[in-house]
Amino acid sequence: MSDRLKVTGLILAGGRGSRMQGLDKGLQLHDGTALALHVLRRLAPQVGLVAINANRNAEDYAAMGAPIVPDTLPDSPGPLAGFLAGLEQCTTDLLVTVPCDVPMLPIDLVGRLQTALDEEGADLAMAATREVGDVRLQPTFCLMRIGVKASLRSFLADGGRKVSAWTTTLPNAVVVFDDLAAFRNVNTLADLQALPRIA
Repeated sequence: MSDRLKVTGLILAGGRGSRMQGLDKGLQLHDGTALALHVLRRLAPQVGLVAINANRNAEDYAAMGAPIVPDTLPDSPGPLAGFLAGLEQCTTDLLVTVPCDVPMLPIDLVGRLQTALDEEGADLAMAATREVGDVRLQPTFCLMRIGVKASLRSFLADGGRKVSAWTTTLPNAVVVFDDLAAFRNVNTLADLQALPRIA
């Protein structure tokens, strides 16, 4: 089994789109293609299989050719609920999560995270970017071992919601990516309109 086949990719599209007038962010079009489909096309070659965490418009997401994994917790408590839903369905050793609104994500994302995970003996590895000399974590770009499921379930049961607050409770590795543009995300309709064409 190759390293790639040990990884399930999960596209996080379960948010409420509150900063995008309630629109389903992953289904918004850029260059005529839904943002989540751009992400799927960049992530799929890096993993064994891809699923989409979505809590509405399941048929539209399913049409992209990936299984749909809805949150198992009520009231859409954020990205960590998507992490947990993915871990509960994951049949591979590793799960990598990426948001649905970053259509230019790095094509070497998973490989670099997996190398750091193995070399540092960590439970999870996350991406970071360098901005004006500072390193900024990008914790929704996270590769984790399926053994972290119990830790995450407990964290959520105790009311935890912030991704970075949970990741710091576990042995973790951070991988700094120099291409800041690859992590450019879409929070608003203005952000969507300002996105450059995707090569």
